Amino acid sequence: MSDPYSEIISLLQPQASYSKLVQASGAFCVKRDDVNDALYCSLLSGRARLQVDGQEALTLSAGDFVLIPAAKRFTFSSVDPPPPEGLLSQPVEGADGIFRLGPQDAEADVQQLIGHCTFASPDAELLVSLLPDMVVVRGEGRLAALTGFLRDEARSDRPARSVVLEHLLQVLLIEAFRSATAPDATAGLLNGLADLRIAPTLRAMHASPHRSWTVPELAKEAGLSRSAYFARFNQIVGIAPMAYLLNWRMTLAKHMLGSGRHRVAEVSEKTGYGSASAFSSAFARHVGCPPAQYSKDATSG
Repeated sequence: MSDPYSEIISLLQPQASYSKLVQASGAFCVKRDDVNDALYCSLLSGRARLQVDGQEALTLSAGDFVLIPAAKRFTFSSVDPPPPEGLLSQPVEGADGIFRLGPQDAEADVQQLIGHCTFASPDAELLVSLLPDMVVVRGEGRLAALTGFLRDEARSDRPARSVVLEHLLQVLLIEAFRSATAPDATAGLLNGLADLRIAPTLRAMHASPHRSWTVPELAKEAGLSRSAYFARFNQIVGIAPMAYLLNWRMTLAKHMLGSGRHRVAEVSEKTGYGSASAFSSAFARHVGCPPAQYSKDATSG
């Protein structure tokens, strides 16, 4: 069976921005409003409070992991003791490369690994929209270990560092999604894959994007009536089935054309279009330029 999450994360082309170890003592409060990439946090010891813009505040304990695919603004603060009103803390980097909050000579009450990553895919906004707004995994040691590997690799100067970082990030993201036992309440791909009716149709679309799928055929895969399937897919995934399929086909088409290794006729066949001209028209409407031009621009850049 096709694995939609692995495909999407691979196409996102994750790249490490930076990863750092942060130790804190006493009361602290860090606010950021200039984040434009994915954020992940693994709490190694103590407790802390994380408030992400648009989400309920979370109290994190040792062993907890949080991933926000498109973070914008967040506040990270102490729990024991809570920060006084108006406190704004600035992390200070020590000679050992560890960032510290609170008194520099005090024993750390809280220790966490924080990292940011960016997505190089030209379709990053579309692909991220298919992911949940936030993933929280409680007490999964594998994620803390992966985060530690990422930090060590990011700080090294070993051969093939960028390749190792990209693959570690892919593993970290996939592990985070499959470890999430309670999907986020917002619509998205994770909810779809957790739904016993919708999941088989998502995997079918990813496994056979070339097939001429219709809503009745997908509804049959789901064991639902056409209207019940259409409504359920919309509610759980947040987009209509055929719109999801079109977006996925166009994402695959752009990926193949951008590689310079596929002709338009081949891409047309692999994405379910009866002719190269039909594909070219659909691609131009969706992307804004003909596929041949897109391929030329992508490979010449």
